[in-house]
Amino acid sequence: MASGPGLASNAWRTIRGFILWSHERGSIQYDVMVTLILLFVFLSPRIINFNDRPVERNPPSTAVMVYPDGAGGLLYQVDAHAVHPGNDDSMRNQLLLVIEPISGEISISRYEPVTDPKGKITSYKVWVERQ
Repeated sequence: MASGPGLASNAWRTIRGFILWSHERGSIQYDVMVTLILLFVFLSPRIINFNDRPVERNPPSTAVMVYPDGAGGLLYQVDAHAVHPGNDDSMRNQLLLVIEPISGEISISRYEPVTDPKGKITSYKVWVERQ
């Protein structure tokens, strides 16, 4: 078995070649590095928890329509069955619960009820601002 400074020098030269990626394409060292990189890319998500999953938001099963408001913003029309009439704060909170899973973090500038010809509230128009 060979030992001594020649063997250590060879080992360091090989390690340096891997770090600096100086091996020729098609050589065994090059193939080993590419294989290690591919193994890392495909196996690491199964082993390492990168905490990169999207936030799960379960939007309520209500009809929400989105329209441009003409001023560069968006107007949301929320079905009246999604909210229960109450004071202003309660209505804003309920409307936020319906709209935020769709739009992300917003604040409500104003809202107004939409009525049918008999005067029954069918939906709410909600103007929002992104935060």
